[in-house]
Amino acid sequence: MANSNKETAEEQQSPSKAAYIFTIIRLSAVFIVLCGIIYPLASTALAQVLMPSQANGSMLKNSAGQVVGSTLIGQNFTDQALFQSRVSSIEYKAEASGSNNYGPSNPDMLQRTSDSITQWKLDNPGVPVSELPIDLVTNSGSGLDPHISPAAAIVQIPRISNLSGIPPETLTALVSEYTEGRDLGLFGEKRVNVLKLNLALTELKAK
Repeated sequence: MANSNKETAEEQQSPSKAAYIFTIIRLSAVFIVLCGIIYPLASTALAQVLMPSQANGSMLKNSAGQVVGSTLIGQNFTDQALFQSRVSSIEYKAEASGSNNYGPSNPDMLQRTSDSITQWKLDNPGVPVSELPIDLVTNSGSGLDPHISPAAAIVQIPRISNLSGIPPETLTALVSEYTEGRDLGLFGEKRVNVLKLNLALTELKAK
């Protein structure tokens, strides 16, 4: 009899299944509000205050105040009087970041490289293929790389100078001005953001 009374008392003291479910619902609601609403809003507000440009996509505007692209995403410049970007197997579509990851003997990659070299010969008859930097005929890992090497920019100067009438010395100085150093002076390679460079070139031609 004593044991029966003890078990009854323990059953009365232990939470019911309904109480457990209600606790789970309350915790879920709290975490949804904290992690799904408050945290994203606080992070967004903080980013807008501390780094508004980066928070909004690192967008670039031309002299007229129009957004022309992002410093983080490469573009296809068809005007031969502008600096050309790296090859992109995804047509610079940010929503499709990635590449085909072809091996060096892949027929499609060999054909694409051959086509790029052929086009280079047509567009730059005064510059031999032996001086063509490899980053102008190869795809980056993401297919969105907005940068080229300084050498890849400099080798395009003869074509651009011929089409724009801007002296090669002026274009060389422009490339030098927009050459970015290694991160923290140690990591990565020197590089040139093609969109920034072309914006500066367009403004230079407008003078």
